[in-house]
Amino acid sequence: MTSTRREFVLGSVALAVCPSQSLRAITHEPKKEEELWFASPATRWMEAVPLGNGRIGAMVYGGAAAERIDLTESTVWSGAPSDGDVSPTALENLPRIRQLMFDGKYAEGGEICRQHLLGSPASFGTHLPMASLQIAFAGDNSPSRYRRSLNLDEAIAHVDYTSDKLRFQREVFSSNPADVLVTRLTCDHPASVSCDISFANLALPGEVTVESNETLILKGHAFEHLHSNGKQGVAFVTRVRVLADGGRIVTNNGALHVSHADSVTLLVAIATNYRGGDPAARCVQTLESLRNKTYTELRAAHVEDHQALYRRMSIDLGTNPVAERKPTDQRRKAVRAGDADPGLSALFFQFGRYLTIAGSRPSSPLPLALQGIWNDGLASSMGWTDDFHLDINTQQNYWLAEVGNLSECQAPLFDFIDQMRLAGQSTARKMYGAPGWVAHVVTNPWGFTAAGWGLGWGIFPTGGLWLAMQLWQHYQFTGDKQFLQQRVYPVYKDAAEFFLAYMVQHPQRGWLVTGPSVSPENWFIAPDGKRASESMGTTCDRVFVYSLLSACVEASTTLGIDREFRARVQGALDRLPPLQIGKHGQVQEWLEDFDEGEPGHRHMSHLMSLYPEHQISPSATPALAQAARVTIERRISQPNWEDSEWGRANLTNFYARLLDAENAHKHFLGLLANALDDSLLCETRENEFAVRRLSFKTRQGHCEKWERIVSE
Repeated sequence: MTSTRREFVLGSVALAVCPSQSLRAITHEPKKEEELWFASPATRWMEAVPLGNGRIGAMVYGGAAAERIDLTESTVWSGAPSDGDVSPTALENLPRIRQLMFDGKYAEGGEICRQHLLGSPASFGTHLPMASLQIAFAGDNSPSRYRRSLNLDEAIAHVDYTSDKLRFQREVFSSNPADVLVTRLTCDHPASVSCDISFANLALPGEVTVESNETLILKGHAFEHLHSNGKQGVAFVTRVRVLADGGRIVTNNGALHVSHADSVTLLVAIATNYRGGDPAARCVQTLESLRNKTYTELRAAHVEDHQALYRRMSIDLGTNPVAERKPTDQRRKAVRAGDADPGLSALFFQFGRYLTIAGSRPSSPLPLALQGIWNDGLASSMGWTDDFHLDINTQQNYWLAEVGNLSECQAPLFDFIDQMRLAGQSTARKMYGAPGWVAHVVTNPWGFTAAGWGLGWGIFPTGGLWLAMQLWQHYQFTGDKQFLQQRVYPVYKDAAEFFLAYMVQHPQRGWLVTGPSVSPENWFIAPDGKRASESMGTTCDRVFVYSLLSACVEASTTLGIDREFRARVQGALDRLPPLQIGKHGQVQEWLEDFDEGEPGHRHMSHLMSLYPEHQISPSATPALAQAARVTIERRISQPNWEDSEWGRANLTNFYARLLDAENAHKHFLGLLANALDDSLLCETRENEFAVRRLSFKTRQGHCEKWERIVSE
């Protein structure tokens, strides 16, 4: 059985544009068709529609006999902080490893990296799904004229059908102002709503109780054994208050039974102890604050809050009236068959903006993780975790924010970067003997900044820096000098202090280079014919260090501060390696002109110089632009090219930056037609790729349980 990893990647699609402050003033009235709609209920997680208020997530299935709402909350994490993640022998072995790399002994140097540089997460943890709320309905439940939808402009999921000559309607939304998930059940005839409300599936250890015949309570812990010790994780509480207009509510075997109501409203409050406090008390307080609020008031406040962000931007790519009358899943299948549907492309873009709003707000305690705030339990049950990947995934989640006129949605990411900076100071000191801060390829809410625990991906010292590039993007779009001084510059200056101390001079070429490091997550063929992954001065490292140092120079100049520091930075900037063109006419992925160990690999980290950075362009660097094109075409022409959905998104952006509209459109349509599910959510065949590379992964030092999971 082949498993898949879900990733939140819609934000990376078709965003290869230059910063522009003019986006701030754009508002629009949405088109009527700005909704996803379907003619049948969802039967799988990937068919359900997502809701979110920046913290509380829900996947709504829309069943007629029973509604299923899969609940998540962004801080439901296993694991705990640890002070033993960094290898205690890293610093003393660093010079020896570097010398072996400079001597061309990559396999030998890699083995010492495995022994002395890799991190050892004591209880790394993972984000976890919480529970499924079920609403089982009485009656015939043989629906006709069924329709379920997600209105992007209002951020409300709708279900509408007729059963036994009665018309039933349902609305579900996750309110940021009220901080609750709201579900409303109605019928066009009085006393016709009867249902049982329960937690049908507890994904985590917990206990369900009933209080006062109106409130269903779930208390549990985010415990699991794959990525932590099974005893560490947050405590969480969910309270579901059921309000019936007419009818009666009684307790029934740990569930609430509603009979013959005119309408029913469910208010779902969720809290954890991630930042301390009593989650039970917080849930009670949240629901009590809504005691005098009507459903109409809750709905109006939610819509107004959402539209304040969503209506800032419109997109019009043209229409196909015939296509737009079809359900969304049929429209996508028609595009796969070759039909033109520009409206679906625009809808997909707006869906990305919708998900950004739903998953990341200034009030969010954490930024978007690997699957946003939604979780089906798949990634969290595999060898990787549903965490914050820093080798492209978390970055992609936020590429849409500024160009989509959603600057505020980056606020939780900026707070997270501040926390990562503080945690990374210890790693910089212990692992590299350097000032400043560093973070590698994966991190979590507990402050993990050590190297990852496998070769080929784990030793990536520019991962945190790459994520911090979002701060600079925000400044470029807003021109906010106060933000530059108070938020950007402290993070960047500390990062620059690290790299100024960390980089070493190449013994033959005189360049300042990073390392040992990887080009995630690819391998190369060393001169002795052996596969290796760690080397000195990888191109992607150079791309991000160049961006950092350039930004520090510009920020220092703009703010009129730190002249001596600026001179040090400029001196290092002048000594960085250039971007190089290799023997195949490609942009080199490594400092040396190695051949790829996996020529069809999905990552093209060295082309971050083309997008999202601006270090390659047809006008300023035409030879490198042509080399970037060669790189892309060599990679995607391989018979074993790992064609992932986020890779297609990157290709769209790469070709847009190369001013190649035809290929950008081709790969965008490839993403839309072939990589999406019916809900327009994406999934990547990550486990299929992992199986293909299993023999390589064994050499990379992945834990035995990961290899066992992949092989199964």
